[in-house]
Amino acid sequence: MSDLILSFREIGMGDVGRVGGKNASLGEMFQKLIPLQINIPDGFAITADAFRLFVQHNEIGESIQKHLKELDLKDFSNLNSVSSSIKKLFLSGSFPKELIQQIEKAYQQLCEANEREVEVAVRSSATAEDLPGASFAGLHESFLNIRGKEKLVETVRSCFASLYNARAIKYRHDKGFDKHEIALSVGVQLMVRADLACSGVTFSIDPESGFADAVLITGCWGLGENIVQGAVIPDEYLVFKPSLEKGKKSILSKKIGSKTKTMIYQKGGGVLNLDTPKEKQKSFVLSDEEIETLGKWAVEIEKHYQMPMDIEWAKDGNSGELFIVQARPETVHAEKDPYVLKEYSLTEKGKLRSTGYAIGSGITAGKIKILHSPAEANLLEKGDILLTEITNPDWDPVMKKAGAIITTKGGRTSHAAIVAREVGALAIVGAEGALEDMKDGDVVTVDNSSGKMGKVYEGKLKWKIQEHNFRGLQLPKTQPMFILADPEKAFNLSFFPNKGVGLMRMEFVVNGSIQVHPMALVHFDQLKDKEEKAQIEVLCHGYSDKKEYFVDRLAQSVGTIAAAFYPKDVILRMSDFKTNEYAHLLGGSQFEVEEENPMLGFRGASRYDHERYREGFALECQAVKRVRKDMGLENLKVMIPFCRTPEEGKKVIARMKKLGLEQGKNGLEIYVMAEIPSNVILAKEFAQIFDGFSIGSNDLTQLTLGVDRDSEVLSELFDENNPAIKWMIAEVIRKAKAAGKKIGLCGQAPSDNPAFAQFLISEGIDSISFNPDALLKGIENMIQAESKI
Repeated sequence: MSDLILSFREIGMGDVGRVGGKNASLGEMFQKLIPLQINIPDGFAITADAFRLFVQHNEIGESIQKHLKELDLKDFSNLNSVSSSIKKLFLSGSFPKELIQQIEKAYQQLCEANEREVEVAVRSSATAEDLPGASFAGLHESFLNIRGKEKLVETVRSCFASLYNARAIKYRHDKGFDKHEIALSVGVQLMVRADLACSGVTFSIDPESGFADAVLITGCWGLGENIVQGAVIPDEYLVFKPSLEKGKKSILSKKIGSKTKTMIYQKGGGVLNLDTPKEKQKSFVLSDEEIETLGKWAVEIEKHYQMPMDIEWAKDGNSGELFIVQARPETVHAEKDPYVLKEYSLTEKGKLRSTGYAIGSGITAGKIKILHSPAEANLLEKGDILLTEITNPDWDPVMKKAGAIITTKGGRTSHAAIVAREVGALAIVGAEGALEDMKDGDVVTVDNSSGKMGKVYEGKLKWKIQEHNFRGLQLPKTQPMFILADPEKAFNLSFFPNKGVGLMRMEFVVNGSIQVHPMALVHFDQLKDKEEKAQIEVLCHGYSDKKEYFVDRLAQSVGTIAAAFYPKDVILRMSDFKTNEYAHLLGGSQFEVEEENPMLGFRGASRYDHERYREGFALECQAVKRVRKDMGLENLKVMIPFCRTPEEGKKVIARMKKLGLEQGKNGLEIYVMAEIPSNVILAKEFAQIFDGFSIGSNDLTQLTLGVDRDSEVLSELFDENNPAIKWMIAEVIRKAKAAGKKIGLCGQAPSDNPAFAQFLISEGIDSISFNPDALLKGIENMIQAESKI
């Protein structure tokens, strides 16, 4: 169009100096991504030259520099007054006639192309903005629902002035950008009617762990400013890229957010933030098809830019179409060394006070300081735990002083989360009720060491830190694998040196994520306990079929772990609750018998084709089938626990085939636990039925020595190093190898005892699985053992 105005069709990533990072990215996407069927709203950029012309026309350049030289660079005590003085220069200035004419002409062309007077979003785009290493998240002003030429020109003036917001001046100083000449461009983009639908933020990697094969999508009703500002807890969807590329079902998990506010356009311009109706709060904002579309677009955008991206999307309520409205480089993991990890763990227990989404991995402790606005920043002492409702960019200097940040609203893509990651601070966002549960001066421990959910404990607890550097680490020939149950930790643990998951415990998922006995879902109408029935109704909200609740939740958890370690093997042990443990699940007591000795009772393989549990096992198999077939995660294998006889093993294999899990089809391997003396004695027969063995050393020790592993009185007799146990282990390894079958061991002993690791390796074991906290010590012992053989 001109040097002052450029349409999105005319600009690309080479134009950052002319139109800033945000606008350069919009132009790049408009030109390069629309041909890939990615929807980008049209618009134009008012260039940095226009900004400079405004400064020159009003002769304010020298005054700006004079005020900046007066800035207290030590304590920034006069930051607000310097900012205010400079902004007044802009807000009282006049526009050159030429610039007004060109802005109005460009807007008119946008209106003519859409055959009406259009509403536009007006966004600031600084010439150093949205670069890797500096997000400038929310530092400059953006205005939504601007309509009419005069209103647009006045809004551009406000954007120009926002280059000298206090928070922007401070941020540029902290990042070293104040030594460079900075100008501001303004993007004018067609508004998407997301107020009638929904919008949100997408990261093309998992923003917490940096796991590259996942796309995180967040969404809320109405305009996405509520997510960016952290005013709501949004829905969260996790999409697996390799499944997307194979055309398989790719959604790993869906979490519903409370979404208590809906931002809409106000008649005559501006926005309103309304309460979201209760029914909409309980509904997902996106369909599965829309989630996968946004996932595909994120992959395409990441491929185009060749780096992880932070993307804003919106859905138009009139047309039903999805649009991408912004994309910028993800600024945290781009700079991290993936081979260096710090591992934190609490060494004592405490009373849980609050939970929310964990941002950053670590543990810290301090005094709670409740602040209601950044104006109260002087009340916060360095290291205090800042507790507030939400944050915006005005909070940035305050957040840098805090030992940790807790907000009662917001999700993992909110302003508080993005800034906390960038400054390396710990944060917990969406900690609903925290302002009521804690008060000023409370000493608390913030624990973000155990997955996606952060926890706040009462008092100052003790913790330990281990730093690991995996660069150049050679793995032993014997495969080190994980014992794993919690999908929340899977992405972080995938960065550790490993060969996959040798044991995933299904019971943990059922107990923690599902909480309901599967047979209570199959026979829900027959439940006698009204209170439990009501609790199950709440858990199953959104599922018309209660059996689908079990299958879907189990598939999400298993799929997340299988995806985290893909394409390495993940071996899922089918359910191995004892009857007393099953009875504690909601609705469970009605379907379980009381046993004198549940450890030796109705457990494992015996349940799977029995009338008391047959339908429950079918739900387990349905979830496995969904992960393997629908999601394409064929690295998932299964393992049968407590299989007493070869005949029982054959029945289970036949039952699984009827349920759509055919051994050998699409690489499905079915293993058996070697944990009963009969498994060792008849190992040759078991080897003809199963694809491999996993030695369960706890049960094998218990049943060989006749020692209850839960007995404190007999605890000294429970010893995996007992010659009888070692004979059992050596014998089953020998028989497995003779039959050409794989065999591993799951247990603590090889990490605690180098001699035990040497024993296993000398006998020729294929893999050893460790709990996450024991993996590295276990690998060290394995390497040491191999060097001696």
